[in-house]
Amino acid sequence: MMSTQILLQLLLAHILTDFVFQPTAWVVHKRKKKARSFHLYIHSLLAGLLTYILLQQWDLWYVALFIALTHFGIDLWKLNHKKDNLRIFLLDQLFHFIIILLSWIYIINSFGEILPFLKNSLSSSAFLAISIGYLLVIFPVGFLIGKATKRWHNELSTDGKTGSLEAAGRYIGIFERILVLTFILTNNFSAIGFLIAAKSILRFSDKSEAGARKQTEYVLIGTLMSFAITIIIGFLVRQIVF
Repeated sequence: MMSTQILLQLLLAHILTDFVFQPTAWVVHKRKKKARSFHLYIHSLLAGLLTYILLQQWDLWYVALFIALTHFGIDLWKLNHKKDNLRIFLLDQLFHFIIILLSWIYIINSFGEILPFLKNSLSSSAFLAISIGYLLVIFPVGFLIGKATKRWHNELSTDGKTGSLEAAGRYIGIFERILVLTFILTNNFSAIGFLIAAKSILRFSDKSEAGARKQTEYVLIGTLMSFAITIIIGFLVRQIVF
């Protein structure tokens, strides 16, 4: 319980530092001045200070110092990239999370348990089944549905009736399959019906355009195929896990 509390304290310090106590003016100034921005130094010191205060373990000042220095280095790496896009943001947060994770493992003195934990996880049928299930619904199932519905997509494209954002359907499909699989594994089957109903309202609310029926039928085919495959995968995973 104590180890979980320490991890939560470290995560809270990071969230407060990066998202709550960092005004937009600081971000703009850092991006403009980079290493010459005094806001970068204040921001990094704040990361260490909040970590020190929230941990309340006054002999671990060097952990807070480690957090502050690594936070400075990661942010400087991010600032030196010309583009501040989603990929850079996710990498920045991933690096911060790795530092937090390493600090947490050091504090609870569990470096020796990492390899046994990985070995046990890779030897667990439940862990492997759940991991494979999510990977299937995120990657192969999307490609399968794309191939299966390609001729209808081409027909809509030829008619000029696609009317959707680039790759939006693919991302919608990925998120809906993740939700459906999660609902199945957590025994929340009624939520699947709610998800179908919510998507139906959004998709079928506008039929004023010419060719809307084709668009509706195309979406319906893809949606039913996506849900059917994910439900089958979900029940197969449940057979292994439970």
